Amino acid sequence: MSVVPSAPDERHLALVRENVRAFMRRAGAEWATGPGRMLDVAPQDHEGARPFFGSEIEIETLDIDPGAGCTYTGDICARNDAIDDGRFDWVVCTEVLDHVLDPFGAARELGRILRPGGLLFLSVPFDLRIHGPLPDCWRFTEHGLRAVLGGFAIEDLSPLENPDRPLMPVHYTVVARGPTA
Repeated sequence: MSVVPSAPDERHLALVRENVRAFMRRAGAEWATGPGRMLDVAPQDHEGARPFFGSEIEIETLDIDPGAGCTYTGDICARNDAIDDGRFDWVVCTEVLDHVLDPFGAARELGRILRPGGLLFLSVPFDLRIHGPLPDCWRFTEHGLRAVLGGFAIEDLSPLENPDRPLMPVHYTVVARGPTA
C-alpha cells in the first residue's frame, strides 16, 4: 500500500527544506566565519553543510550508516572514540534529532565533541508527518529542546510558525553554545 502525502504535508516539507537552507546561510554568514573545523551529522539525505560555509572551514562528516561514505561512522547517541573531545568548532545537526533513539545521549555526545564554547547548529521538525529515514521517534517543542540541550547555552531558538495553527510551529532552528568546562 502506497501512502500519498497530503497537501499540508507537502507544503510543510517544502517549508522545512527552505527553512533549513535559510538557517544554514545565516549560520555561515553570522556564526561560522573564519578558519575552523566543522562536523556535519548525517548529511547523506540533504545537500550537506559545504555549500553554506566558507572554504576556510574544514568539514568532516558522521553517519550511522557505514555505506554513507562519511569521515566517521558512528551513533551520535553514544561516545564515538574515533572523535577526540573538543575536536570541532561547529557541529551541524539538521533534521537528525527526531530520528535518534536517545536525544539526551546525542546532546551529550555533541557537547563532548564541540570545543569549549563551540556552536551547535540544530534543526528539528515539529508539525511534520512521520518520515524517513526510519526510525522517526520524536517531535520537540521549544521546551523539549531546552531540556535536551540543558548543558548548552541557547544563543538563538527560532520557530517557523504555522499560519494555519497558532502554537503549532512547523519547525525549529537552534544555535547553541556548547559546554565551556
